[in-house]
Amino acid sequence: MSTTVIVLAVVAVIAIYFISVYNRLVGLRNNRENAFSNISVQLKQRYDMIPQLVATVKGYADHEKELLQKVTEARAAAMGANTINDTIAADNQLSSALAGLRVSLEAYPDLKANTNFNNLQMEIADMENKLSATRRFFNSTTKELNTAIQSFPANLIAGMFGFTTQPMFEIPVEQQAAMEKAPEIKF
Repeated sequence: MSTTVIVLAVVAVIAIYFISVYNRLVGLRNNRENAFSNISVQLKQRYDMIPQLVATVKGYADHEKELLQKVTEARAAAMGANTINDTIAADNQLSSALAGLRVSLEAYPDLKANTNFNNLQMEIADMENKLSATRRFFNSTTKELNTAIQSFPANLIAGMFGFTTQPMFEIPVEQQAAMEKAPEIKF
């Protein structure tokens, strides 16, 4: 009877070990999939946000550019006026342009192209940093899963249940040269 109990105890310990290793591998696989979901969220945010940010900044810059161009043109016309009537007309045009600029600046006190461009750069850098962090986390969970799959004796259980090593999030070789260059943002 004691031999039977010992055999059953050994079988139970082995079964518990198999179950715990299997559950650990499943948990690690799920952590990896969750980490990739975080990358997907960041990529979606990047795809959605960058065009909106660029359009917003471009809109502000175009608006400010148009106002400043009107003021500059009106100023040049006022300075080039030779007659009283030309001077009056040019001054009215300059006053109108300046009034438009003041109204715009009152409505949008932060309407300065350099501030908007700086904000765009900060948002893009923040987005890229978040994406980089999620990629590092993904690679960390992938490494943990791969280590568990390759470690003995878990590799025996992993092989029995179809767990295989998974690739890291790496830049393809053909894109590495392009990635070493700073990104260009065009308006």
